[in-house]
Amino acid sequence: MRCGVNRLKKIKYCKRNLKNGLEPIYKAMKNRYPDIKQKKSDCLGDCRTCRLECFVVIKSKTVSAPSAEKLYKRLKKLIG
Repeated sequence: MRCGVNRLKKIKYCKRNLKNGLEPIYKAMKNRYPDIKQKKSDCLGDCRTCRLECFVVIKSKTVSAPSAEKLYKRLKKLIG
Protein backbone atom coordinates (compact mmCIF):
# COMPACT_ATOMS: atom_id res chain seq x y z
CA MET A 1 0.00 0.00 0.00
CA ARG A 2 1.93 2.99 -1.25
CA CYS A 3 -0.19 6.12 -1.04
CA GLY A 4 1.85 9.17 -1.95
CA VAL A 5 1.31 12.51 -0.29
CA ASN A 6 -1.23 13.63 -2.90
CA ARG A 7 -3.49 10.61 -2.45
CA LEU A 8 -3.20 10.29 1.32
CA LYS A 9 -5.58 12.69 3.04
CA LYS A 10 -5.74 11.55 6.67
CA ILE A 11 -3.90 9.48 9.26
CA LYS A 12 -5.88 8.47 12.36
CA TYR A 13 -4.20 7.94 15.73
CA CYS A 14 -5.63 6.31 18.86
CA LYS A 15 -5.14 8.61 21.86
CA ARG A 16 -4.30 5.62 24.04
CA ASN A 17 -1.60 4.53 21.60
CA LEU A 18 -0.19 8.07 21.57
CA LYS A 19 0.41 7.70 25.32
CA ASN A 20 2.42 4.54 24.60
CA GLY A 21 5.15 6.44 22.78
CA LEU A 22 3.53 7.53 19.54
CA GLU A 23 3.18 11.24 20.43
CA PRO A 24 6.62 12.25 19.00
CA ILE A 25 5.75 10.45 15.75
CA TYR A 26 2.41 12.27 15.57
CA LYS A 27 4.22 15.61 15.92
CA ALA A 28 6.94 14.66 13.42
CA MET A 29 4.38 13.56 10.82
CA LYS A 30 2.36 16.72 11.35
CA ASN A 31 5.45 18.89 10.79
CA ARG A 32 6.87 16.89 7.89
CA TYR A 33 3.56 16.44 6.02
CA PRO A 34 1.35 19.48 6.74
CA ASP A 35 -0.97 18.62 3.82
CA ILE A 36 -1.99 15.33 5.45
CA LYS A 37 -4.59 15.64 8.20
CA GLN A 38 -3.46 14.04 11.46
CA LYS A 39 -6.52 13.07 13.50
CA LYS A 40 -6.52 11.91 17.13
CA SER A 41 -9.44 9.68 18.12
CA ASP A 42 -10.38 8.42 21.58
CA CYS A 43 -10.41 4.82 20.36
CA LEU A 44 -9.98 3.26 16.93
CA GLY A 45 -11.42 -0.11 17.99
CA ASP A 46 -8.24 -2.13 17.51
CA CYS A 47 -7.42 -2.65 21.19
CA ARG A 48 -5.33 -5.80 20.72
CA THR A 49 -2.98 -4.04 18.29
CA CYS A 50 -3.01 -0.94 20.50
CA ARG A 51 -1.76 -2.96 23.49
CA LEU A 52 0.96 -4.75 21.53
CA GLU A 53 2.26 -2.29 18.93
CA CYS A 54 2.28 1.28 17.69
CA PHE A 55 -0.32 1.76 14.96
CA VAL A 56 -2.31 4.20 12.85
CA VAL A 57 -5.26 3.82 10.52
CA ILE A 58 -4.99 4.94 6.90
CA LYS A 59 -7.94 4.51 4.54
CA SER A 60 -9.61 2.00 6.93
CA LYS A 61 -6.45 -0.14 7.07
CA THR A 62 -4.31 -0.61 10.16
CA VAL A 63 -0.61 0.10 9.71
CA SER A 64 1.45 -1.12 12.66
CA ALA A 65 5.01 -1.71 13.81
CA PRO A 66 6.67 -2.98 17.00
CA SER A 67 8.08 0.48 17.85
CA ALA A 68 7.27 4.12 17.18
CA GLU A 69 10.48 4.59 15.19
CA LYS A 70 9.70 1.63 12.92
CA LEU A 71 6.16 2.90 12.38
CA TYR A 72 7.54 6.32 11.42
CA LYS A 73 9.84 4.69 8.85
CA ARG A 74 6.95 2.63 7.51
CA LEU A 75 4.73 5.71 7.18
CA LYS A 76 7.44 7.66 5.35
CA LYS A 77 7.86 4.73 2.96
CA LEU A 78 4.09 4.52 2.36
CA ILE A 79 3.86 8.23 1.62
CA GLY A 80 6.88 8.14 -0.65
